[in-house]
Amino acid sequence: MDATATRPLTPADYEVLARRRLDPAVWDFIEGGAGDERTLAANLTVFDRVRLRPRVLTGIGVPTTGTEILGRTWSVPLGIAPMAYHTLAHPEGEVATAQGAGRTDALLVVSSFASRTFEDIAAVAAGPLWLQVYCLRDRTTTRALVERAERAGFEALVLTVDAPHLGRRLRDLRNDFRLPTGVAPANLDGADFSSPSGHASTEFDPSLDWSVVEWLRSVSTLPVLVKGILTAADARRALTAGVDGIVVSNHGGRQLDGAPATLEVLPEIAQAVAGACPLLLDGGVRRGADVLTALSLGADAVLLGRPVLHGLAVNGAQGVEHVLSLVAEELTETMALTGTGSVGDAGPDLVAGSASSLSDPPQGTSPRRTRPQRPVPGEDGRSTGGTKGDLRRDDLHGSVSDPVLDTMNFLNEITHRYPKAISFAPGRPYAGFFETEQIFTYLRRYLDHLSEGGASPDEIRSTLFQYGPTAGQIRELITDTLRADEGIDVPAESVVVTVGAQEAMLLAVRALIAGPEDVLLVSSPCYVGITGAARLFDIVPTAVEETVDGFRCADLEAAILAERACGRRPRAFYVVPDHSNPSGTTMPLEQRLELLDLAGRHDILILEDSPYRMVSPGRQLPSLKSLDHGRRVVHLGSLSKTLFPGARVGFVVADQVVVDADGSTGLLADELCRIKSMVTVNTSPVSQAVVAGMLLAGGGLASDLNAGTAAYYGDAMRSTLQELGRCFPETERAALGIRWNEPSGGFFLAVDVPFVADNAALEVSAEDFGVIWTPMSYFYPHGGGEHSLRLSVSYLEHSQIAAGVERLARFIRSRAGGRP
Repeated sequence: MDATATRPLTPADYEVLARRRLDPAVWDFIEGGAGDERTLAANLTVFDRVRLRPRVLTGIGVPTTGTEILGRTWSVPLGIAPMAYHTLAHPEGEVATAQGAGRTDALLVVSSFASRTFEDIAAVAAGPLWLQVYCLRDRTTTRALVERAERAGFEALVLTVDAPHLGRRLRDLRNDFRLPTGVAPANLDGADFSSPSGHASTEFDPSLDWSVVEWLRSVSTLPVLVKGILTAADARRALTAGVDGIVVSNHGGRQLDGAPATLEVLPEIAQAVAGACPLLLDGGVRRGADVLTALSLGADAVLLGRPVLHGLAVNGAQGVEHVLSLVAEELTETMALTGTGSVGDAGPDLVAGSASSLSDPPQGTSPRRTRPQRPVPGEDGRSTGGTKGDLRRDDLHGSVSDPVLDTMNFLNEITHRYPKAISFAPGRPYAGFFETEQIFTYLRRYLDHLSEGGASPDEIRSTLFQYGPTAGQIRELITDTLRADEGIDVPAESVVVTVGAQEAMLLAVRALIAGPEDVLLVSSPCYVGITGAARLFDIVPTAVEETVDGFRCADLEAAILAERACGRRPRAFYVVPDHSNPSGTTMPLEQRLELLDLAGRHDILILEDSPYRMVSPGRQLPSLKSLDHGRRVVHLGSLSKTLFPGARVGFVVADQVVVDADGSTGLLADELCRIKSMVTVNTSPVSQAVVAGMLLAGGGLASDLNAGTAAYYGDAMRSTLQELGRCFPETERAALGIRWNEPSGGFFLAVDVPFVADNAALEVSAEDFGVIWTPMSYFYPHGGGEHSLRLSVSYLEHSQIAAGVERLARFIRSRAGGRP
């Protein structure tokens, strides 16, 4: 660099100088993103919206920026992200980059498409080197690349997982970009690399799945990190696959345009990882304050991308060194000004006024800590921990911070905050069906039943006041009702009476998913209760996505085969076949028969959850259990909708035979009882007595008890659909991009809208328009449903439905850009 020139003071200064030095097409190749470059811009703007909260008079002295990653101490939590072809910026390419990085003790992640040899780079490197890996169609080439890097002294592998092919980069297409003569990947042979996108389309392997992690382990002893994670679900999958680290990355905005900024998704991923492995972030980091922000929200370190190439273009190795030094100095200064003594002291308490996606935690949760926090001093300067017995949430099981466990809490908070709003959120029965005195009537009816059956007063007293059998004391009544109402003919011994259907799910999941190789599949979107139960046991369900028309067996079979290809064992599939929560869809009869056949062929069990059958109008399709002649269905039963939720009585039908090691046999229900004895011990005998009295009062037919309720809920659904049709004529529907399904029963329907229906939108809807709904994204285990909302029709009277839909229509039009 010209010594008389003004010395750059920020990475932004280097950017200005670099643009003057580089050919315009090369500049576009380095700077450009995919599509309209929305994600590229978002990476920067989300950091711009963050504000840091300083703490004063902390007495920290000079902050320490050191940290440890994969057993190596870094002086600064800062490295260089993998980028191809550094010789585009400077003739010395990656050699000069490595020299500059080494002078600041910074990590360099070397691209598979480096334009200098691994050996040349390693010869000058003073800091750690990692290899970024694209797994090519020709695994032999990938293996040779990995082995060569390992021999050169590289310390880890970073597998890029977000590039089945390159994103559509419009700048390069408009420029018809080709690599200049002399610029090529120095560690790969035998292909035409002149067009980066063209090479990628022929050589990248689009069929990769999580088994590639194990394959990399089989060819190298180096730690394996994955780069390109943007969801908590994928982070959990990565942990299950056994990765040694995760890089939160959207490829610098160069892959999927419209993907979130990396900082936006960092908190939810940090919660999912919960310290199980190092967590790094790239994308949009331009200042030392950005580094501290990322550390505060859960990252262990950050990777710097384009600014490094700017420094390289301007002044070679010295430019790289200076850019890294500037960011490191800014980090130290920002830590001092915020009262942050060390990297480990950074936490979300430092961040205020962030982008809405950061202030609104994912899927309806309250903000959670994302990294270990220092104890907060009390007035006397001492920690609130120690003898007071206070705890850090980070020291508790990861499930307590999982978004799925807080979805209902957030809805309750919104409902309480806006009591005048009409709420389509609660999926509970209509309160007008219940009278307090009925409790005593039904209780007396059951006591008379016991007496008529020959029970003595002492035995009746014991039935109510003592624990009672773990499997339940009303199993015979339940099986009689199932036989009469549903055509489900099973012995009473196969039934366990549970504390609601939620306990039935918990028991079934715990019994069937025995180890990390076992897989629970769920139809998605699905009821949050099953994903929550799985999370308590560190089980990550595999989602089988429904189509617009509902579940398809072909998709389930594909998921089963994919899991087996990864060496895992599919064990059970959870589904709500009738009027499902949340979407309201019903599985056709032919699909039910096909599902039972598929379960037999692939040796899996079906967890059938159907709480809405008896409260839906008209003749219902046969339940899966009534069609089950091979004991493939575990039937999860709820009496909350058919009788009343306050009783908290459910049941599970588990008539599958379990064979012991000695050849003896029993029922799965017996094993569930063993688990229940260590959870709830038994289901309340008083609740069972009231429920039994209700069944007896209805002649043992829950269907007769619910004739009126089913008609009411059917009318409520029809009224809601009619009001939606009135408020949104068909022509306006099409113009705004709005649609909804038309369930034949149940409590729920789904509405697709042309905007993101998230927590922020819900708050606006409640505060400004007086109507509450549920984001459908709550019900997608691995992401989805962002443009849909769920309406529950069960709790409202018809006048409230009409007023509520009017309010909802005004909100949707406002949000969609239509008239208010």
